[in-house]
Order: sequence, then C-alpha cells, then structure tokens
Amino acid sequence: MIEILVVEDSPSERELISRYLRGNGYQVIGVGSGQEALSKAIQKKPHVIITDVVMPEMNGFELCRSLKRNPQTRTIPIIACTSKNQELDRLWGMKQGIEVYLTKPFTQEQIVRAVELVAS
Repeated sequence: MIEILVVEDSPSERELISRYLRGNGYQVIGVGSGQEALSKAIQKKPHVIITDVVMPEMNGFELCRSLKRNPQTRTIPIIACTSKNQELDRLWGMKQGIEVYLTKPFTQEQIVRAVELVAS
C-alpha cells in the first residue's frame, strides 16, 4: 500500500487532502508542520510527500531542501499543494526539488493524478 505524508498547517485543508487520498485507497499520515514532517519522513519513509508551501516556522520550500539534503529522504517525491500561484513560485519550487506543483483550489482528481504520476 502506498503511504503518503501530508504536511499542511490548516487542519481543514489537511483533512480534505487526506480524505481525497484515503478515498482512492492510499494510506495517509497527516502532520501540521515542517519540523514534524522531517521527523515523520525519516521515521516512516513514505512513498510520497504532499506539502503546503506557506507554513509558519519552516515553509514548504525549506522542508523540501531539508528532505533533499538528507540521504534517508532525498528520493521521496514531493508534491506542493499551495496558494502561491505565481510562475516564479513554481519555478523556485521545482528548483528546490518539488516534482509536481499544484495550486489551490485543487480537485480530488488533480491530487490523485499527481500522486499517480510521482509514485509510479
């Protein structure tokens, strides 16, 4: 079973993404911060990480850089799901190692398609 780590500081957004993924047969671990995501990623080794970009303390770009620098997590594909919808944000995210960059609002189909793309 494919396990996905969802990193989102908004509980309602985290629950929505988790519900979409569980409804398609994925196992989900939800966390509310970048720091928590780092420790969970090392501990659980999920198949995919979906992260928000705009978060307090550690944003999604910083999280991505930390994950890609760590030998234990560098190969885990990362999907950004964010309200930052400028082309410069997308390019910067890809430079940080984000494989798929989705902007809010998103649909269940977009989330599932992104997971299928990076998990295959």
